Amino acid sequence: MLDKDILKKQIHQLEIKSNKLVNEIFAGQYQSVFKGQGIEFVEVREYQVGDDFRSIDHNATARYGKPYIKLFSQERELTVIFLIDISLSQNFGSADKLKSEVAAEVTALLAFSSLKNNDRVGMLSFTDKVEKIITPKKGKNTILRIINEILDSNSSGIKTSISTALKAINEIWRRKAVVFLISDFQDENYEKDLIITAKKHDLVCIKIEDNREKDLPKVGLIEMQDPETKETMIVDSSSVAELFKQKSKALNEKTDRIFKNAKVGIINLNTNESYVKPLIRFFKEREHRAGLR
Repeated sequence: MLDKDILKKQIHQLEIKSNKLVNEIFAGQYQSVFKGQGIEFVEVREYQVGDDFRSIDHNATARYGKPYIKLFSQERELTVIFLIDISLSQNFGSADKLKSEVAAEVTALLAFSSLKNNDRVGMLSFTDKVEKIITPKKGKNTILRIINEILDSNSSGIKTSISTALKAINEIWRRKAVVFLISDFQDENYEKDLIITAKKHDLVCIKIEDNREKDLPKVGLIEMQDPETKETMIVDSSSVAELFKQKSKALNEKTDRIFKNAKVGIINLNTNESYVKPLIRFFKEREHRAGLR
């Protein structure tokens, strides 16, 4: 666990950074791509050129002898839930940041965007079991609790079970929500539950990986340890580097197929790179697709 003063400072700095990005870049884009749960009636007014004829109120039209339409506004309030993988594989990073630190920063950015739009925010953290649930609420304190849980988690599980998290959120939260699933997706047999969740909620998968998990350097004999099982072995990196790269590529291709089959939103992040550009790209692509519908 982190020293309390260090953790407090880290969370405060993250809050400042996130709010700056929200105000400068993300607030408008977030609101344009994540819609509320329905629409509410505003008023009836006289038809104008360019109005959608499908909005015509036939009762008012008959009463006044000329066309009138009903106006509605989008119900903005959302429930946003973060499913956060806090298994031991998240405590890895070959660059400046661990995967868990990237997860905390991205969560903070999206959560403060939600706060600006007066949405409720909650969290479910998981390993191979549900670790902690923070009930969706409005306000900054809930967001700070979520960030604290990611950066200073004290999980009892060590492995990863994405299905466990998906089944839990479907059982706990039955109304439609925006769900951000943040993990390295080093897991299997979760496709069915991913499809079910994507049909029930607005699901976005945020995959965080590290270059060293894809490309092993050729430096001779090295000791490797599985962060989840703690199993260690000595390998000749020069002879297994290509096999390691092929297996990593195959796993990534399989994960991409799973995402595609489930028709979920996808954001790919890397500990070696800024998460800002991939997030901007996701928002723009989603906004473009929404405009085509």
